[in-house]
Amino acid sequence: MRFHKLIFILITLLSCQSCKEDNPPSNDFKVTVYDPAPVAKNNSMKLYMHYMPWFETPETNNGQWGWHWTMNNKNPDRISDGKREIASWYYPLIGPYASSDPAVLEYHLLLMKYAGIDGVLADWYGLQQKNDLPGIAKNTDALFKAIEKTGLEFAIVYEDRFLEGNKTGMINQAKADLLYLQSAYFDKSYYTKIDGKPLLLIFGPNKLQSKSDWEDIFSVLPAQPVFLTLQDHFHTASTRASGEYMWVDSRRPEDKYAKANEFPVFIGAAYPGFRDFYKEGGNGENLNVRWDYNNGNLFKNLLDLGKNQGMKYLQLETWNDFGEGTMIEPTLEFEYKFLTINQQFAGVKYGEKELKSIKRLYDLRKANEGKREKNKKLDQVFYYFVSLQHDKAEELMNTLE
Repeated sequence: MRFHKLIFILITLLSCQSCKEDNPPSNDFKVTVYDPAPVAKNNSMKLYMHYMPWFETPETNNGQWGWHWTMNNKNPDRISDGKREIASWYYPLIGPYASSDPAVLEYHLLLMKYAGIDGVLADWYGLQQKNDLPGIAKNTDALFKAIEKTGLEFAIVYEDRFLEGNKTGMINQAKADLLYLQSAYFDKSYYTKIDGKPLLLIFGPNKLQSKSDWEDIFSVLPAQPVFLTLQDHFHTASTRASGEYMWVDSRRPEDKYAKANEFPVFIGAAYPGFRDFYKEGGNGENLNVRWDYNNGNLFKNLLDLGKNQGMKYLQLETWNDFGEGTMIEPTLEFEYKFLTINQQFAGVKYGEKELKSIKRLYDLRKANEGKREKNKKLDQVFYYFVSLQHDKAEELMNTLE
């Protein structure tokens, strides 16, 4: 009897020791929360990153990969040479992901911060309950909450092209969308403001192209935002619009800057290249646009062009439109090239070393999913990064490997 009791005690002690090693008591490590610190830049130009919050994985999309990874004929469950089959010529360095994944958002936003990006312009389709629009709205909310911790700014690029029904119905839906933006985003301190007013871009307008339509839509807001249309669309909303912004197309960028001084506010553009996957993805024909990446020189030249044109604001197009090949996000093919070019342009003191360190945090997050104590330390790493204590972040990560 004593022997069995002794064995039981030994097993219990060993089990407890194992638990202690894998899941130490929750009070072993206390996270110190630091406020985000601004990144010093030698270039005063505001740099905004256009962001697509539309990616889904089976874990976030009822067991199915989202369309922006598959288009109409690709299957990411097929794996070859360690890569999933996705609808893109290029492959994200972290593989295909869900836009709502906290580790992904952390990785993306820290990379932007250390690359000298001032804010994120999120592509947003409104509140309609159809197709993947609810997921995009949900992902945008997740992005917005993550941005608050990083010290970056945030603004919306509204898409009206999926509005449906008669004109009255579309106007009412647009009113509901803008009222949501007002209540959820516009009043936040980290929402981008120009002259004290919230910035709102629209990819168009497409469906509502009457000046009276936009007079009616904006009448529901307590104050008029700084409203910018896509280039050459100012006339469709000119009584409410403050200017235009450039977008990647087949025209010479120099020509598109010709009318910049005609508007109170104008946002220029820089993009790394363009090579869409629509035909290969079974989604119609390829667009009549092609810009060669030229080993990063296209992006560098467009950044310099915006500076030479005297732009106060530049939109980087895009962080992660893999379907059109305009991604600045690190990929297997380009690695950190576009971000290091932007670091040099923005005039920050950081380089590829810090970017790789942020990727290391992401890898540790994924390797330690479900391990609460280790993730508390990784939370501390995050707060070191946002407060620009990157050396301390490295030291703490060293203890976790």
